[in-house]
Amino acid sequence: MELTQLALTLASATTLALAMVAPTIAVAAPVKNVVLVHGAFADGAGWRGVYDELTKRGYHVQIVQNPLTSLEDDVNATNRVLDLQSGPTILVGHSWGGTVITEAGVHPKVSGLVYVSALAPDAGETTAQQYEGFAPTPEFVLEIGEDGFGFVKPDMFKQGFAHDVSDEQAAFLRDSQVPINMSVFSTKLKNAAWRSKPSWAVIATEDKAFDQAMLVHMAERIGAKITKVSGSHALFITRAQEIADTIDDAAKTLAAM
Repeated sequence: MELTQLALTLASATTLALAMVAPTIAVAAPVKNVVLVHGAFADGAGWRGVYDELTKRGYHVQIVQNPLTSLEDDVNATNRVLDLQSGPTILVGHSWGGTVITEAGVHPKVSGLVYVSALAPDAGETTAQQYEGFAPTPEFVLEIGEDGFGFVKPDMFKQGFAHDVSDEQAAFLRDSQVPINMSVFSTKLKNAAWRSKPSWAVIATEDKAFDQAMLVHMAERIGAKITKVSGSHALFITRAQEIADTIDDAAKTLAAM
């Protein structure tokens, strides 16, 4: 064998040997999909500001329209949208939507969870249990019909749900309410996605629908990275930029893991 050919053969063998022993470097997939889940007494249209903020940053965003008829129905609606995603996804829930994402977040495409002044039960718990031991919310008053569906009391809607929006917008939100089947609050969860998925929480410090200590307790229990913002329960409308910032931070953090 000629000297030059021998050198090339040795070099190739060395390269192959090094490749065999070199550590594999895992490159995380970028998270560019976001699914937004609304809560009770509202619909997905309230997410428009968050949607606009995220799409400007290059995210693919879709919004679930919950029927609010049962936990199973809302989880099924969320899973249908998750099935459409092309890759890793951030799942975001507001208020009752937090219970929904806790159950639905075990979906294989979900990489992380963002709770927006949202409920976060554990598996085997009901949503109603999350209120136990915390202060009542006298400005957030519900009216429950004979069929078991509840609305926010109209003359208490602005002060209890959305005191930081204009009178005109509060009136529209009040008059376009989507009632929720109150039995959902006594349904036990089968899964708690936050036990296996990283979580973030945005908490409105002027939320009248939940005791502030309750929101903080839930967020701390799930190990969420917490961001507090000044705002009402309607922060999904009024604090769109801060919520989008948190989702953006979650996506970038997950991509770096």
